[in-house]
Amino acid sequence: MARSLNEGIPSRVYLTTLFVGLCFHTITVKGAALKQEVALENGAMVLNHSMTLVQRLEALLAQGNASDVSLRVQTINTDEVKVIQAHTLVLSLQSEIFEELLLSRNSSTLVLREAPDCAAVFDKFIRYLYCGDISVRLDQAIPLHKLASKYRILGLQQGLTQYMNQHLSSESPTGHVVGWYQYAMQIGDMALRDSCLQYLSWNLSSVLQSGEWGSISDDLLLSLLQRSDLILQSELELYEALEAWIGQNQPAGLTVESALRAVRYGMIPPQHLFRLQKQSPLMLKYYETIRDLLYLAFQFHSASPIQLAKYFDVNCSIFTPRNYLSSSWGSPWVINNPTRDDRSFSFQTQLGPSGSDASKRVTWNALFSPRWFPLSVRSSYSEIGSMQPTRTDGGRPRIIVTPATSSPDFAGVSFQKTVIVMARQQSKVVVRHVYNFHQSTEEAGDFLADADLQRRASEYLIDSSLYLHIVVKPLYHSLIVARK
Repeated sequence: MARSLNEGIPSRVYLTTLFVGLCFHTITVKGAALKQEVALENGAMVLNHSMTLVQRLEALLAQGNASDVSLRVQTINTDEVKVIQAHTLVLSLQSEIFEELLLSRNSSTLVLREAPDCAAVFDKFIRYLYCGDISVRLDQAIPLHKLASKYRILGLQQGLTQYMNQHLSSESPTGHVVGWYQYAMQIGDMALRDSCLQYLSWNLSSVLQSGEWGSISDDLLLSLLQRSDLILQSELELYEALEAWIGQNQPAGLTVESALRAVRYGMIPPQHLFRLQKQSPLMLKYYETIRDLLYLAFQFHSASPIQLAKYFDVNCSIFTPRNYLSSSWGSPWVINNPTRDDRSFSFQTQLGPSGSDASKRVTWNALFSPRWFPLSVRSSYSEIGSMQPTRTDGGRPRIIVTPATSSPDFAGVSFQKTVIVMARQQSKVVVRHVYNFHQSTEEAGDFLADADLQRRASEYLIDSSLYLHIVVKPLYHSLIVARK
């Protein structure tokens, strides 16, 4: 076997020489070494050969030259063993955990026991310690984050957390967001947990149609069912997906009962409730568990909400809509070249989901302005197309949604408007942002506050167009008089 030119030189000395020698590749032409942060004198320049250092370190790892420690990586519960020739100096510089392990070892071999998923990417992890860069696939994010946490490589931890936050919408055969959510719960990363939960909530319709839906845990399912910001086609879609999930996972009876009681039956039209009562195996089996909720839902559909509100608390969740995308609740709105000028648009929704209101239509006028305009001109917006407000330079986008007319039917009802902004991420159209505002405000004050619509490549635009979906949700007010 060919002898190394450096054979006989202690590896720590050799590596130290390599580091010092390569660091002096950053020099000044006049011969005096200068730091980059110090202003250079006239006639001086910096030559940066830092990439040479990275390349030589990568070669050092690959060839095992001057290695003074063998990392013996044993996969837990298997006979699989991976051996990596490494260098004490590099490992100690990068990780205090490695430094402690190396100081306490009794031989030139350091035995490390890793779970199968971590062992599979351990060589990639070690290469990062030498080179400072790493390529990551969706299925490798968690095991690499586990290794970075175990060996306290803070920069890699933070980078992988950022990677997961930025790749929630990436396509994967079996889905990955649920797994990342469960991992975030396990390690106590509340920011990542909330990002995953928000993604699942805002894109629930697509999640329900994917293989990932079946992998959702009991706790995550119940957490989602409690939320009012879910974005999906209808409550019926949610019930049918829940029935499929229960059939696939066979959870405990208490979980089934809790899940069924979280469904908002008042938001399901009565004709579909009748069908479910007779044809849904799940409802037939657990009918007694939700009998009171179904009875309340049928009462809601048989009387006007204002009559029901005199005797029942209509502020409870069964009467609170989620963000439904079906045409009864709102409409999509695609705005081409959104920075060009003001746009107006009209659409209709049902007055409300109850049986007495579902056939009544409300016409809504929506106005989008790419820049702020004075309040004084808004009063002239009496009918669609009649308003051309004066725009103010340096303003930001605004959207207003108002009813075209008033009606006595609005008594006891307020309307929450939700504007959903779509975007393309990793070639997939997903919900980018959600803005909520109420009847009293008429507009979302922070609408697209951080968006740069001037850029054609703006993350808020799809093919230079702004894709919105407006949802109007009626909220009922209790009229129960407290007894003295």
